[in-house]
Amino acid sequence: MRTICFYFQVHQPLRIKPYRFFDIGDDHYYWDDYSNKSIMRKVAQKCYLPMNALLLDLINHYNGAFKVSFSISGVCLDQFELYAPDVLESFQKLVATGHVELLSETDAHALCSLKSNDEFARMVKNHKEKIKKHFNGYEPKVFRNTELIYSDSIGAMVYEMGYRGILTEGAKHILGWKSPNYVYQNAIKPELKVLLKNFQLSDDIAFRFSNKTWPDYPLTTDKFVNWINMIPKEEETLNLFMDYETFGEHQWADSGIFDFMKALPEAVFQGSDFGFSTPSEVLGRAKNIAPIHVPTPISWADEERDLTAWLGNDLQDEAFEKLYQLEHLVKQIEDEEIQRDWTYLQTSDHFYYMCTKFFSDGDIHAYFSPYDSPYDAFINYMNALSDFILRVEQHLKKQII
Repeated sequence: MRTICFYFQVHQPLRIKPYRFFDIGDDHYYWDDYSNKSIMRKVAQKCYLPMNALLLDLINHYNGAFKVSFSISGVCLDQFELYAPDVLESFQKLVATGHVELLSETDAHALCSLKSNDEFARMVKNHKEKIKKHFNGYEPKVFRNTELIYSDSIGAMVYEMGYRGILTEGAKHILGWKSPNYVYQNAIKPELKVLLKNFQLSDDIAFRFSNKTWPDYPLTTDKFVNWINMIPKEEETLNLFMDYETFGEHQWADSGIFDFMKALPEAVFQGSDFGFSTPSEVLGRAKNIAPIHVPTPISWADEERDLTAWLGNDLQDEAFEKLYQLEHLVKQIEDEEIQRDWTYLQTSDHFYYMCTKFFSDGDIHAYFSPYDSPYDAFINYMNALSDFILRVEQHLKKQII
């Protein structure tokens, strides 16, 4: 039987409060507690709670034949603890069914895999510990890097950490004529299997579902099943990867997105030869057919499927370099608040808000940003980072004394 592998990214950043130049050296707390709590509760009510309840019903109704997977960032888990323990409990109930897989990632949903092997390893270790703490000793076996960022060298690092599978984007410029509907292998460490997102069918749900100007609107389960039946029989794995906030937040409930997901398993079971599997199940039974060569990092963001959502303009590059210049200093400091802020300041969203793209991708960036402009995002971040640098220097001076 061919299979559909659903993967959902669950992430909410800790947003930085309005932090003025005059706050530097005086105010050492950077986080916008009011906004973070209110946004978490809003998304909980619109997406997490109703969708978790729907998935639990589907898993129980089909006796485990319907399966999904999640990666939940560490910074999101921290906010569940603070602001949404009911959401955390609903995820715990899903995982307890035995038909939901949790994936590893970086604790702060960070870009450290692009800069520091040591920091990358620390972030992954801390995330594993949080998963184990919140989910009854659960140990993830498959890795998903921040925003599906992947390259040959990143995959090799992930393999050395003990993982045997990783998820990434089925980018056109990497695949060429090849299909994303197979299991591939890392070009450096062939033992690491690679699952590629089918971005066409994933994005039909995640981005185009409620777009009334889309030629295929409205998307029905019958139409979707007809599309997957057109996949050649030898292509056995359809990877549907998307933000979990697709359901109820990006695509509102009145678009019919919940009804679509509720009806999809039955339509798949009755109208196709597809079932559902978790990433570990796919990797455990499918043979990898060939290496996938990714010399330059890719991601699932924007048309380019590269890193330009977070890095590439002068604002992003300056902030990123300034931040990671501190790594060797921060590692010398045993202070809980310093380590907390060092982790949270690495969250990729801070750099995403500084993106200066225009046109369609620019609209998407503006939608997610709490700032009026990328320049405001840069100034606010650099003010907070400047204060953090002062704190690091002061701590090191105290330790010397």
